[in-house]
Amino acid sequence: MTAVTDEDHGKGDGTGKPDGRADGRWDDGLIARRAAEAREAEEAAPSPPAEDDAEPQVDAYAPADGPLPARLDALRELVGLSRARLDRDTLAEAGRVLDEAAARQRLSSRHTVIAVAGATGSGKSTLFNALAGAPISDTGLRRPTTSQPIACSWTDGAAGLLDRLAVPGRLRRRPHPGPAAFDEALQGLVLVDLPDHDSAATEHRDQVDRVLALVDAVIWVVDPEKYADAALHERYLRPLAGHAEVTFVVLNQTDRLPGEAADLVLDDLRRLLDEDGIALGEHGEPGATVMSLSALTGDGVPELREMIGRFVSDRTAATRRLSADVDAAAARLRRVYVAEGRPGLGERAREEFTDRLAEAVGAAAAGQAAEREWRRNASRACGTPWLRLWRWYENRGLPGSLDRLGQALTPPEEELTARQRVEQAVRIVADDAADGLPGPWAQAVREAAFAGAQGLPEALDELAVRAGAAGASKRGGGTETGKSTVPQLGGRPPKPPRPKWWPAAVLAQASMTLLQIFGGLWLVGQIIGVLEPGLVTPALIMLAGVVGGPLVEWGCAAAIRGPARRYGQDAERRLREAAAGCGRARVLDPVAAELVRYREVRERYVTVTEFSTTGR
Repeated sequence: MTAVTDEDHGKGDGTGKPDGRADGRWDDGLIARRAAEAREAEEAAPSPPAEDDAEPQVDAYAPADGPLPARLDALRELVGLSRARLDRDTLAEAGRVLDEAAARQRLSSRHTVIAVAGATGSGKSTLFNALAGAPISDTGLRRPTTSQPIACSWTDGAAGLLDRLAVPGRLRRRPHPGPAAFDEALQGLVLVDLPDHDSAATEHRDQVDRVLALVDAVIWVVDPEKYADAALHERYLRPLAGHAEVTFVVLNQTDRLPGEAADLVLDDLRRLLDEDGIALGEHGEPGATVMSLSALTGDGVPELREMIGRFVSDRTAATRRLSADVDAAAARLRRVYVAEGRPGLGERAREEFTDRLAEAVGAAAAGQAAEREWRRNASRACGTPWLRLWRWYENRGLPGSLDRLGQALTPPEEELTARQRVEQAVRIVADDAADGLPGPWAQAVREAAFAGAQGLPEALDELAVRAGAAGASKRGGGTETGKSTVPQLGGRPPKPPRPKWWPAAVLAQASMTLLQIFGGLWLVGQIIGVLEPGLVTPALIMLAGVVGGPLVEWGCAAAIRGPARRYGQDAERRLREAAAGCGRARVLDPVAAELVRYREVRERYVTVTEFSTTGR
């Protein structure tokens, strides 16, 4: 190699500046010392402004054509709707992607930022210099040779992008004047040389991780010795498999491999990348670019430069990178948004819940009791006086009276059982609604159901009382002594109203009783000699009263069978509707609201993943 002298540096490219720099500085210690005299001379004369001091020539980020804006909006809405249901750590990655996407879209769309990453000794800095056409990044045997990111911009206006990467001004370069610098396809390229990702210095690895999360694309440089390193594949390549379209994998140092060994190593590298889940861009298909070269000898470097040129000219790297970031964030959120099966509240679940509540409040038993009460009142009104007298005697309050037992309140044990039935009904409907939902949303559904179940038994009791009172008033019932005739759940049903034909039945029964009395008095009068003898007529009259009374009672019993059944069914329906309305307002509606909220976020999630570029 030809030694570079101070005179050579003074000549540069004929501009009078060292190595063709417009500002006359490399910001490098060794070169600065060699060019001290040239710098002093330039400081005396006016010089053009440095890149960082020049007015940025930045184009606003052009709105991306395609689904990315809609996906970002959907992801933003998804995060907003989920904050009350998901913890901060779960949404942290999605929030980071949104922030970085917003930051990138505020910066230049004319520039494509590509990082050159690799392990210690892989030759990434040598490749970086070969692409730039100048020894910008230090190379040598001392490790690590790259301690901070070094950037090389082919055009102006990249200051904002480099500020975002936290690349210091003293480490920002321009390519050496020559074919590489004036390549039209590379205009807009910002190349960043990263520290070694396997460096012993923790701060170097942290810088690699930070910059890799911000650049538009990355060139991974591997060598024949470390291309299968588990740290590279497990920490970087495998997690970034969804970013294949913005990934270059370069097998460097092929000059060290004899014969066809380079092809064998390259094939094995492709196999490992395939196992990592990285799609390979073969046969015109989208995916990672994989190739071999020697940065030291220059073999394969022009081909890589040509590929990078096409990549930069396309100006879609930032969009593809952001789209891949959205895919990755969506893949991490899949477990909290995608349900197994089709969860929800179907008609069958709602009906079963209503049935359980109706059973808990004893709607069927209340209907049967109401039917029996109707029959009992009918028999009292239309029965024979002697039977009514006997029942009056029973209702005097004697111990063991059936009516007094019926007036007793529901025992505490039965009330406890009803409460347990209500809790069981709520638990079953909550489990049915949450079945298949992701964990956080299933928990939200159960919490909504259990919160509504607080005080549900008491609310059911109150609403059932109101329903019974409304039903009694519609049928002509009312109150007795200013109090509602409808007891609480488990008490006696309200006293049923009397139909219009009951007075006629009572009059007929009274007539039969009068016949019995008249015939009996007639017979008594004949026996004591007050009336003339003649047993046939009074006996027939008395027999007609005796037989007619039960016949009237039997006819009334047959006539009230249908109305009594309808009255019982109406009482059961009112209790059932009261239970269903209360259960719907307190349990089903809150659960349905949570399910609607889940469907909303699921729709946003579908929008985020619908146009996935990675199929994830």
